Amino acid sequence: MPEREVMAVPARWRDSGLCWLWLSTLVLVLDQASKLWADAALQLYQRVELLPGINLTLVYNRGAAFSLLSDAAGWQRWLFAIFALIISVVILVWLRRVVRGDRLQAGGLALVLGGAIGNVWDRLVHGHVIDFIDVHYRDWHWPAFNIADSAITVGVVLLLAETLFVRREPAPG
Repeated sequence: MPEREVMAVPARWRDSGLCWLWLSTLVLVLDQASKLWADAALQLYQRVELLPGINLTLVYNRGAAFSLLSDAAGWQRWLFAIFALIISVVILVWLRRVVRGDRLQAGGLALVLGGAIGNVWDRLVHGHVIDFIDVHYRDWHWPAFNIADSAITVGVVLLLAETLFVRREPAPG
């Protein structure tokens, strides 16, 4: 009798960047869990010093990065949600085409995807993105952010590093 596989993973997933979707899922779970905690444990705009230069501060961001368009009448929620969903589909197609061993590119795309989905979830469910990490130096404060934003940033840095520093052999032919 032939051995039965417990869970067959299609070769197109196993041999492509789609095998990195575990990282997107991890980012999404950590992001949503931390936002639920921050929303329950902190009062809006309350500052709790975590470390020198790092506070926990609950902020609701109705805009995009750096609160871009946060004063708009509400239409920006749908614009940013639709944009993030389109980008997520593009990243999934891109991941499908990435060779499994291309770790920088696949890891970077997976981080960006997990972060984008984490923030679009907030927009669709809450009408705003929950931010709570406040990095500062004396009286200067970087705009508050969250784990999804951090994953997107690290993912973009990995993609840039891969583009700028990884040498590719030209395709034969």
